[in-house]
Amino acid sequence: MLNPHSYACGQWIAPGADARDVFGPVDGALVAKAGAPLDYAAMRAYALTKGGPALREMTFHQRAKMLKALAAYIAEHKEQLYAINPLTGATRADGAVDIEGGIITMSVIASKGRREMPDGHVYVDGGVEQLSRKGTFLGQHIATPLQGVAVHINAFNFPVWGMLEKLAATLLAGVPAIVKPATQTCYLTEACFRLMIDSGLLPDGAVQLIIGGTGDLLDQLGPQDVVSFTGSADTALMLRGAPHLMRNSVRFMSEQDSLNASILGPDVTPDSEEFALFIKQAATELTVKAGQKCTAIRRIIVPDTQINAVAEALSDRLRKTTIGDPSGDARMGALASAGQRQDVAEKAAIIGQEARQILGADAFDIPDGPGFFAPMLFQCDDPDAAREVHATEAFGPVSTLLPYRDLGHATELANRGEGSLVASLVTADPEVARRVAIDSAAWHGRLYITDRSSMKEATGHGAPLPHLVHGGPGRAGGGEELGGVRGVLHYMQRTAIQGSPDVLTAITGQWVPGSAEITGPQHPFQRTYREIEIGETLTTDPREVTLADIEHFAEFTGDTFYAHMDQEAAEANPFFPGRVAHGYLLLSFAAGLFVQPDPGPVLANTGLNSLSFQKPVSPGDKVHVRLTAKRKTQRTDTYGEVAWHVTLYNQDGDQVADYELLTMVSYERD
Repeated sequence: MLNPHSYACGQWIAPGADARDVFGPVDGALVAKAGAPLDYAAMRAYALTKGGPALREMTFHQRAKMLKALAAYIAEHKEQLYAINPLTGATRADGAVDIEGGIITMSVIASKGRREMPDGHVYVDGGVEQLSRKGTFLGQHIATPLQGVAVHINAFNFPVWGMLEKLAATLLAGVPAIVKPATQTCYLTEACFRLMIDSGLLPDGAVQLIIGGTGDLLDQLGPQDVVSFTGSADTALMLRGAPHLMRNSVRFMSEQDSLNASILGPDVTPDSEEFALFIKQAATELTVKAGQKCTAIRRIIVPDTQINAVAEALSDRLRKTTIGDPSGDARMGALASAGQRQDVAEKAAIIGQEARQILGADAFDIPDGPGFFAPMLFQCDDPDAAREVHATEAFGPVSTLLPYRDLGHATELANRGEGSLVASLVTADPEVARRVAIDSAAWHGRLYITDRSSMKEATGHGAPLPHLVHGGPGRAGGGEELGGVRGVLHYMQRTAIQGSPDVLTAITGQWVPGSAEITGPQHPFQRTYREIEIGETLTTDPREVTLADIEHFAEFTGDTFYAHMDQEAAEANPFFPGRVAHGYLLLSFAAGLFVQPDPGPVLANTGLNSLSFQKPVSPGDKVHVRLTAKRKTQRTDTYGEVAWHVTLYNQDGDQVADYELLTMVSYERD
């Protein structure tokens, strides 16, 4: 028997006398005892006084490196988790979705933190807003870590992934977390949590673990705290409506059950690759994790002319499913508990009042054991009249076929779920995809559209990705987890700051036009990444742009657009006074003005952003450049990225063009 401990205030706490018995779904044996007496007020205080300050002291990049190392450490010890995984009723393939999926998600969020967030303490959200005529008074949105604690209440079906995907965003934001896994599979969560603590990578107080109930923890929370919940809509409603949470405006994010749908496009025929893909996808979503996935397909929406072909093909494929001991070679294991099995059976019976069962237990060899449950497939011949089919989720291997008349009817049926985490569409017709997106996207957190061209690389209907939003409107909870940096911002406060350019530069760590400029001791391209200062500026000598330059550039590049070569046509253009210099010629001249050609710390020019031209340059004009270090971002152990604000001016001091230049610069001199 396992003995999962809570982890509170830096100490492991064993199960208490009132610990709850947890029985395994495969053989009904006692697997663990869960629950310990905890001081929840002390846990929150520990997070606020220890974990929060330690995390906020770190930069985004330091926290990202910590998460990357943490994911690698868990990956090195993942077999410890796989050894426990069958006790939950999950096969090794199911476990891979949970364990490997959690590790990958944490690693991806860490990587996005390094690439998309600054090596500082303030995240800049959007561009600078000029609030005054001369630009001395500006506005800027920033995001900073909430100074509270995140309480993660997770579901039983993904004991590892559910924890890691929330922790990745929370810790990257700089907020400590208290994790409360579902009791039924808490022992697997605890095993992964122990790895995190054993790694020594996390600051004291950054994470704590509750095995058992949350007691009065939610009553302790304040306006800087966050509750992130995954589970049933009924439980979410109860928690969301707690007077204390509403009174204190505690952020509440919910990812809850939904009636996800998959649509077979009207263009797909039974002899096509898309049809085979659709059948394979539907069967997979019914059987992976024994259908215990918040993203599983609950409603299969197909043209009424194809309903019999789909029913026959899907039933034939499902009959090949082997159900058995998840530690063996069975394709499908067990539901998480006897209680879960009973709940699925009750929900299936409700669906059966409006749909006829076309596949069930009699088609399978089902082992003895409290959690084993055969795939069930229903067909609802009148989906317009049905209510429970669109409102009742049997959280297991249960799905219902629904026929549609036309594409508008298909999206109407999909939308009747009143909010889902994901809907999928299999079609080879881009116009079908466009219509479904326009008519149905508002009701779904994610639309997964695939055909033969993408199916070999596509990730599948039921796979949330850390790069994209995971959540959904309405019944799905209205929350939004993951989504790269979007997910991180849920644990931060967006604030509008107003002030002078110098104030904005000081707060954000990024140079703002109009703020102080620094003259370095030598050309900035001869200075290392560590030596370059934000605001360090080089102003070049002018260069005259001649008609010969323009004509040579046109001949050399082949860009003979009339505005550069035909005086009369150029004068007729409302944008130009006559023949003008090419924009790319000006960029080339700018580089020639500011580049220092000798070998030095600058390794490469990797691109430019936000290029815009404000005023044309005519033959005889003289241009000069101002080059200013805007921001610095560490990239590897040997070099970092410096973003330069580049502005071109003419002889009258009028701005001609500006852009952001990216260079990779070594930390050290050779």
